[in-house]
Amino acid sequence: MSAAPAPGSTDPSIIRNFCIIAHIDHGKSTLADRMLQLTGVVDERAARAQYLDRMDIERERGITIKSQAVRMPWTVPDGNAEGAEPGQYVLNMIDTPGHVDFTYEVSRSLEACEAAVLLVDAAQGIEAQTLANLYLALGADLHVIPVLNKIDLPSAQPEKYAAELAGIIGCDVDDVLQVSAKTGFGVEALLNEIVTQTPAPVGDPDAPPRALIFDSVYDIYRGVVTYVRVVDGKLSHRDRIQMMSTGAVHEMLEVGVISPEPVKADHLGVGEVGYLITGVKDVRQSRVGDTVTSQHKGATEALGGYKHPVPMVFAGLFPIDGDDYPTLRDALDKLQLNDASLAYEPETSGALGFGFRCGFLGLLHMEITRDRLEREFGLELISTAPSVVYEVTMEDGTLHRVTNPSEYPTGKIAEVREPVVKATILAPSDFIGVIMELCQSKRGQLQGMDYLSEDRVEMRYVLPLAEIVFDFFDQLKSRTKGYASLDYEPIDDQAADLVKVDILLQGEPVDAFSAIVHRDSAYSYGVMLAGKLRELIPRQQFEVPIQAAIGARVIARETIRAIRKDVLAKCYGGDISRKRKLLEKQKEGKKRMKMVGRVEVPQEAFVAALSTTQPAEKSKK
Repeated sequence: MSAAPAPGSTDPSIIRNFCIIAHIDHGKSTLADRMLQLTGVVDERAARAQYLDRMDIERERGITIKSQAVRMPWTVPDGNAEGAEPGQYVLNMIDTPGHVDFTYEVSRSLEACEAAVLLVDAAQGIEAQTLANLYLALGADLHVIPVLNKIDLPSAQPEKYAAELAGIIGCDVDDVLQVSAKTGFGVEALLNEIVTQTPAPVGDPDAPPRALIFDSVYDIYRGVVTYVRVVDGKLSHRDRIQMMSTGAVHEMLEVGVISPEPVKADHLGVGEVGYLITGVKDVRQSRVGDTVTSQHKGATEALGGYKHPVPMVFAGLFPIDGDDYPTLRDALDKLQLNDASLAYEPETSGALGFGFRCGFLGLLHMEITRDRLEREFGLELISTAPSVVYEVTMEDGTLHRVTNPSEYPTGKIAEVREPVVKATILAPSDFIGVIMELCQSKRGQLQGMDYLSEDRVEMRYVLPLAEIVFDFFDQLKSRTKGYASLDYEPIDDQAADLVKVDILLQGEPVDAFSAIVHRDSAYSYGVMLAGKLRELIPRQQFEVPIQAAIGARVIARETIRAIRKDVLAKCYGGDISRKRKLLEKQKEGKKRMKMVGRVEVPQEAFVAALSTTQPAEKSKK
């Protein structure tokens, strides 16, 4: 394999920028591994599975969390069957996450490319989240190359799913390529097809420089490493550059390409994908989607599409040991350097002590963040049940933004609005009935239904986000035997009949167990949690009532019975009045103890109770 042209001197006509979009576990990272080996940038000795997935969590779970860009040389031989022009090419591949929580990151990666390889498992067919990413790719005007992977599996049905893909994209069945990333079959032909079908990047080399930031990561030694795609002009070593959304100016200490390890260069030209290092220590100064230009004679118009990712799901994170609070604060600071979409602010809970209210893009994002905090920083954490942002309008016209049940205002409420999402569910047509039943129970409204093939259906619903972040995904998977897939995107707010349910222990509210739920499901939530706490809280010397209440109205009650000492054990005869006197004395003592006694809820009870009120997150994959 001959070496690729040096970065910066590459003619844009031989550059091909493409990304791979696929659902989790459809073989995206395996295909990337084969491409790295075939193009010779990773030799056999250094090769390992999921080469581009750098985090332990990514490798363990088999999912991609961060986009990765890699530059590969590829020589198209003479007389190839695909009809690609023979010669040497430079392929820039961006491996994107497949999960709905990272859609914004995927959309920025698509903007950096001219083509997208749509990778679909030949044994499962296209999934809802892949379909959503396909629409993003078509919206970004990318050329889509349909590919069926895992055709070596005994359960593969390539003809059936090739017809389904062709119907969705609007191409011929023969245009759908068939590969096996595991064995390497068809990958060489796919690389030639990428060269043939992907348009070369276009841009003005003499215009003021403009480059799109599609990802940024934090390196403890070098600061923020910013991944960019150059659209116009060129970015040179030691240039002073400006971020167009923040106006921040930095000096470029290093510029280069990833192949797949960093390789320094003098400059990056039109169409090239590479990295910049400026010595900045804060990822928020290199926001994904921003435009980089030069400080002097820079561009005046930014590249389109920049948005700041908005948190969708909020949860409290509290250290089990209160002494770990400073460690948690430092850990969140460091984690935010690698994940600019993570938002947090300090929070105090009467039951759980000091912690942080964190905003996440979704449930998987929340679970991975907690996992990384526990694993990388050695913390033990309790997370409260996930909630969404509500807007509460009072009768006097004041507006409250509620991300936490403890912020829910008291007084006369005129209206409560909650976020709603447009959900797309793909499933075998046998499960239409159970999916409709589930969505109706979650206050969903059916918007439409299409058959992708005779036995696969796409259903579109409008659902409250609060219902999705609870246990919707678990129930959908269990009711459809794991065949259904879900994708959702926020659309608007809607008014709803929502109430705050408080849990009272001996008349005192425990803020950690409060929740904002729909009035119709308030009773079942109260009964479920009160019953759970009765089992978890140890018995006291006095009777403890557990009540679920909406405002001043109690809707459910359980009682923890008192531990009662047998004061009659020493009375083995004699007058009944002696026994009665001892019982009355005990009764008075219990009464006094109930007035001064406090119910201590053990940490294990919090962990167990809160883990039952939030979904088994790992199935979100």
